[in-house]
Amino acid sequence: MGQAAGSPGTPPLPAPPELLAAPGYVIRRLHQAYVAAWVRRVDPVLTGPQSAVLVAIHAHPGADQGSLARAVSLDRSTMASIARRLEDRGLITRETPPEDGRKRLLRLTTAGDAARQEVSRKAGELHLLLMEGYDAPETDAMLKRLLRLTEHWESLVDD
Repeated sequence: MGQAAGSPGTPPLPAPPELLAAPGYVIRRLHQAYVAAWVRRVDPVLTGPQSAVLVAIHAHPGADQGSLARAVSLDRSTMASIARRLEDRGLITRETPPEDGRKRLLRLTTAGDAARQEVSRKAGELHLLLMEGYDAPETDAMLKRLLRLTEHWESLVDD
């Protein structure tokens, strides 16, 4: 009896060429690899989006939750969920200003700032590994192209 695909000793099947020519497929693979590397090398609990929120709060302490969501490209419901989890873990505070009961102003706690610093350090190390083999100008150019592509793709769904 033959071995099942993916079993030890069986070479992996190559991806069909039409998938390799599909930008969404390639980007999904890239994202999966990034998330796996993040979990292994940066933090298995604090996610990339949660880390982005901590960085945004550090950059804009006391900003409202909706503005911070837009700054890190999260929809409002995802941001609300992330903010609740960060608050539950004691990493941020959410306060309601007296003039607008619908808003939540976010600030890092001491523990949140320490977590942000540690994750930022490890994420920086990961970013160097991810871009190994590319010099600084190549990395900058690639990131600019990826950002331009991201903005274009986002514009297709913003209508």
